[in-house]
Amino acid sequence: MVLITDMALVFVMSIFELWIGIPLGLFLDLNPILVAISAAAGSILSAFIIVVLGEGLRKKFLKWRYRGKSPNEGRIYDIWKKYGIVGLGLLSPLLFGAPLGAALGIGLGSPRNKLLVWMIIGIIIWSIFITVALSLGLILL
Repeated sequence: MVLITDMALVFVMSIFELWIGIPLGLFLDLNPILVAISAAAGSILSAFIIVVLGEGLRKKFLKWRYRGKSPNEGRIYDIWKKYGIVGLGLLSPLLFGAPLGAALGIGLGSPRNKLLVWMIIGIIIWSIFITVALSLGLILL
């Protein structure tokens, strides 16, 4: 029973950020493989929710942020042009979290399916990497 509630806690915390869920699961002395799976699932859920709900939010954001100007200018757009969906999907789970990365991708006009695929790939990669790195760090202590 404790394992299920602890894994649920890791899942819920990972909805907000992998950097919260994974260390929490390892701190609770849970199996690192289960921690990585649960954390990835929570983060994927958050990205999925943002991508599905994102189009309506995108329109409101563009109206608020750009007030009639083109969103195709500025620093964020320059970075977007350079790295695209792949870069966003692979780096956002690490740098600023899957929900924010998904919102940024939707805001910049990414196709939903491509964005979701690359977000999932990035989440899985970083879940594995962070879990292994933290597990090895705890073992060395």
